[in-house]
Amino acid sequence: MLSNDILSVSIRPQGAELTSVFHKPSGTEHLWQGDPAVWGWHAPNLFPVVGGCLNNQIWVDGQAYPMGRHGFTRQSVFTLAEHTDTTARFVLTDSDETRASYPYRFVFEIIYTLEGATLAITYRVRNTDDRPVFFSVGAHPAFNVPFGANEDLTDYWLEFEYTEPLETHLLSPEGYFTGQTESIEQVDNRIPLTKHLFDKDALVLKNLRSREVRIRSKNHDRAVTVRFNDFPYLGIWAKPGAPFVCIEPWLGYADSVGEPVPFSQKEAIQQVGVGEVFEATFTITL
Repeated sequence: MLSNDILSVSIRPQGAELTSVFHKPSGTEHLWQGDPAVWGWHAPNLFPVVGGCLNNQIWVDGQAYPMGRHGFTRQSVFTLAEHTDTTARFVLTDSDETRASYPYRFVFEIIYTLEGATLAITYRVRNTDDRPVFFSVGAHPAFNVPFGANEDLTDYWLEFEYTEPLETHLLSPEGYFTGQTESIEQVDNRIPLTKHLFDKDALVLKNLRSREVRIRSKNHDRAVTVRFNDFPYLGIWAKPGAPFVCIEPWLGYADSVGEPVPFSQKEAIQQVGVGEVFEATFTITL
């Protein structure tokens, strides 16, 4: 657990996943508590893919490898390598098991740093292979909406950093991009939250100028702010009717309908060279 005067944060070794972000002054738990009857996760970390891969496979050097939606690290057990009252560093190193589905040598670190009302989450990918390592990485935190009793989901909205046209890239029932887009209903820089906003699955924003999104209410000034300077893509999702909203900074996303392509040519794929380290950070502020 990480703790200061404002926040207490809990993280579990499985997936190095956040399980609690508690705001002490208001006595509010802001992270979805993972009800398995609705959606059993809290804030899974996505690696080495984001979204679904065609036929649940990736192709590396002409060979197919099994790869489930959002990758394998949310089921992997990380090692807690460092821990203080306000920092924690979790590490996952490649193994025979990971190489059976992802044939690269790597070290994947997730670092949590608490400062005031802000929690920073850093993804670090170290290439320990003798060739470039290709990957995607992303976050999937689910925030309780409404924040407390006597409120409704429709009291809330998502507030973007800038007023800009917003369009979502539509997904097939299997979770692959269809090539179609649709404008998102908004008021200035706000998307009102409604019970039917996610009837067509996640909102996927690929061409976003904003690098900050807030969950706001008409009833009070409290907010959850997610800032994602290092992440060009954003997913927003909730299971329809569920009392949470996920704000998901991504470096990568799902495959498109059609024929598979080599993993190194996958749209929005990231690369880290031999002996090099990739790093990206986003923050959650209450």
